[in-house]
Amino acid sequence: VVCLVAYHIFFMLFVWSYWKTIFTLPMNPSKEFHLSYSDKESLEREPRGESQQEVLRRAAKDLPIYTRTMSGAIRYCDRCHLVKPDRCHHCSVCDKCILKMDHHCPWVNNCVGFSNYKFFLLFLAYSLLYCLFIAATDLQYFIKFWTNGLPDTQAKFHIMFLFFAAAMFSVSLSSLFGYHCWLVSKNKSTLEVFRAPIFRHRTDKNGFSLGFSKNLRQVFGDEKKYWLLPVFSSLGDGCSFPTCLVNQDPEQASTPGGVNSSSKNESHLFPAKPLRDSQSHLLTDTPPWSETTAKAEKGKVGMSNPALTMENET
Repeated sequence: VVCLVAYHIFFMLFVWSYWKTIFTLPMNPSKEFHLSYSDKESLEREPRGESQQEVLRRAAKDLPIYTRTMSGAIRYCDRCHLVKPDRCHHCSVCDKCILKMDHHCPWVNNCVGFSNYKFFLLFLAYSLLYCLFIAATDLQYFIKFWTNGLPDTQAKFHIMFLFFAAAMFSVSLSSLFGYHCWLVSKNKSTLEVFRAPIFRHRTDKNGFSLGFSKNLRQVFGDEKKYWLLPVFSSLGDGCSFPTCLVNQDPEQASTPGGVNSSSKNESHLFPAKPLRDSQSHLLTDTPPWSETTAKAEKGKVGMSNPALTMENET
């Protein structure tokens, strides 16, 4: 009876999470990231170079954006006509920009991103538990098959096939689930593993990592009672993310609170753009971060001219 109840529970959670992964529409950037009609016209009139970058910088000056392209330019999607939020990428299959895009999964025929990443993780977890449960309960009959302990009927071949299928899926799912658990612990996406995010001051593959506990809460939320249920509980809005590496933009005014950014003493880093209220509380109990001098910061910025090229990522 206990095995039958556990079987139905795993199956229901598996189907529920799979359903939510498939039919949860990926979130797109909000309207504030789309260029206005006048900015679109200005961007089309201006030749590629400094003039276009000036239009994009003006459009993105009040947006919580910290990442850039490889050349240091503003991340802009010429298909969707918007300034890309951090961790947002354009999916060539869906033909739209997806917030915190991880990958496009053909097995669920949907993009895995901010809106359904938790559902995808639970789908992998419950699929793995379901396959392990099937393999474990079928193991005794599988042993009897090889010791001639089963009646000589066609059913014994079904038992052998079921065990092999459950065991092989368990191996493949365990590797995939383990990989995504590692991504959650590091607060990375699959795309960010292959191409590390580029911030205004430098490239850093762990730029969005806030520590294991906070990284976990970003995906599963603060309410632990919802962690194992396929209900949306991720923190934030998908457009802005807290990061420990955001440095003061040299193009902006002096650091808030009267802190001198050129001071050699240890000081707190302040975001160049305001974080959303739902994200900023993740940084409340983090230790202070060491800040580079203003001269070194300006030197890094001066090494590449973002006005020369405007790269469009996919």
